[in-house]
Amino acid sequence: MNFYMTFGTTDYLNDVKNSLESGESLLMFGEDNAVLMHETVDQSSFKSGKNFEVLDSNGELTKGKFAVLNNIPVTDEGRPVFEYRFSQRAGLIENEPGFAAIRVLRPVGSDTYVILTLWEDVKYFKQWQESKAYDKAHEKRGTSEGVDQKQQIFPRPSYVTTYYAEKTEQD
Repeated sequence: MNFYMTFGTTDYLNDVKNSLESGESLLMFGEDNAVLMHETVDQSSFKSGKNFEVLDSNGELTKGKFAVLNNIPVTDEGRPVFEYRFSQRAGLIENEPGFAAIRVLRPVGSDTYVILTLWEDVKYFKQWQESKAYDKAHEKRGTSEGVDQKQQIFPRPSYVTTYYAEKTEQD
């Protein structure tokens, strides 16, 4: 399965979304931009953007109202270790209230993996962060067994981006 993201203005991305012929798509809004996500077995019709292969998936994109993207740069040498870690994930997030979808995305043409989680509302994501399931999913973080301690596989720090299914007024 292929996964594509492209960024731009709302009007432009709406036009692109309406031209898509197959797969699932989701238009979301960030603090200063919009993103169109497209999951399909076909090749992208996007003129620019980011391309990924789906390594793991659960749930439906279209049910997501709040998206959290963990963007994690990984060296070429670190890819097998990183992918193994995610192939062994506990899968507890899928049982959380308000969970809509997860995608573990391998980059094509870059070094930054994306762990995308989609939620029915931001409140459910915050509840997940405070849950025992979250603690279990991240229990090795900061230990000698944690992938985060394998610094040689991360060329730069990871970062998080968030998007909403509807435009929100910024403070």
